[in-house]
Amino acid sequence: MNQGKLALACATMAALYAPQAMAGETDLYAIPMSETERANPALPTILPLKERAEVVDRILAERLETVIPAIMREQGIDMWLLMSREYFEEPVLATMLDAQSFHARRRTILIFFDPGDGQPVERLTVSRYGLADLFEPSWAPEEEPDQWKAVADIIAARDPDKIAINYSDATRFGDGMTLSQYRAMTEALPEEYAERIVSGETLSVRWLESRTKAELDLYPGIVRIAHALISEAFSRRVITPGETTTHEVRWWYREKLASLGIAPWFHPSVAIQREGTEGMIYEDTVIQPGDLLWTDFGITYLRLNTDTQHLAYVLKPGETEAPEGLREGLRRTNRVGDILTASFRAGESGNEILARARAAALAEGLDPSIYSHPIGFHGHGAGTSIGFWDNQQADPRGEYPVLAGTTWSIEFTNYYEVPEWGGQRVDFRSEEDAFFDGETVRYLDGRQTELTLIPSD
Repeated sequence: MNQGKLALACATMAALYAPQAMAGETDLYAIPMSETERANPALPTILPLKERAEVVDRILAERLETVIPAIMREQGIDMWLLMSREYFEEPVLATMLDAQSFHARRRTILIFFDPGDGQPVERLTVSRYGLADLFEPSWAPEEEPDQWKAVADIIAARDPDKIAINYSDATRFGDGMTLSQYRAMTEALPEEYAERIVSGETLSVRWLESRTKAELDLYPGIVRIAHALISEAFSRRVITPGETTTHEVRWWYREKLASLGIAPWFHPSVAIQREGTEGMIYEDTVIQPGDLLWTDFGITYLRLNTDTQHLAYVLKPGETEAPEGLREGLRRTNRVGDILTASFRAGESGNEILARARAAALAEGLDPSIYSHPIGFHGHGAGTSIGFWDNQQADPRGEYPVLAGTTWSIEFTNYYEVPEWGGQRVDFRSEEDAFFDGETVRYLDGRQTELTLIPSD
């Protein structure tokens, strides 16, 4: 992304999360962003399926009206073509299907065209079945049986200078055009238009990473659902020390989500760190007093994803709090989090932010590992990466800039040698979801600052 486009991206995205009203409010909307995570939070209301569909479609309609014009003009693209076949949806088109369209039908082709001069962006579908009321049906198979010829006619009638299609070496999110579809499309196009084709990779990332105010009204409540379920998982309602195993807690998550009609975007993780045992115990193990538990848990709800890592301590008989060394370990991890979020700069790459945060943390004598990522329509979302657990140096996947109006999983750890465990090196992992407005990173529903305590008697 060149400097002119970068400046425009930083300037225009503020309008996409300007205040606006949302109809059909529930207590899900009443949860504001917060730096403080509530202890033992109540589970927010889970919407019936029909109401969920209404929310999804309302947000999608707003995104098509606001995000699409902003990013096409930001990138200087006149026309954007998206194509998917049934059961083989590309990442961007999949997020543009209405709530009652689970898949593309036969071959679904979507076309966005910006006529310029501030006119509305046209949204067309060249598909047999149309797509709700979000796109104007623009193909009559009875009149023109060749779908690709219909596409070529639409392009010729509008004469765009730049035609974006999704191919990319850099990101999986912008590489949805298959070879067979590319060949069929270009064979139908006059050569002059085939020469105007450019990559839509940045458009794809910008569409997926950009959050609107309507989405941000919902997101804290969605994260609260995840926090409430983790709180229940790490309690005596689920865990009986000396009896319950880590895999039983994993499958409790899955059964609980199924009962709520909510999907996980990955199988939950639960593991143990135990005095005298090096590293994490990932295999199925009975949870015992004195264990430090870790969980990694993420859900998909209203098309938005969460990703959270929390820690809990199982009290030994007679204990009322965790050993000071474990509490200090979590404090040090939170300090790494402070340094990381303070290192965000709009327009800088993920690699630059990683280097700044690591240098500052190491200068304070901390032992960090940083591997944060965007979140939104996908758990590991579109955008730049800020480190990887297996690579703390600059990486090609971290070259894209961090931009305003994006949501993040602030994920990292700090290692600390716990005195009460004989100086054993313990891994204090943390992950919380947050929003970056271009100046400040704000947690969507707070972050863990105290170890969750599970009584053993």
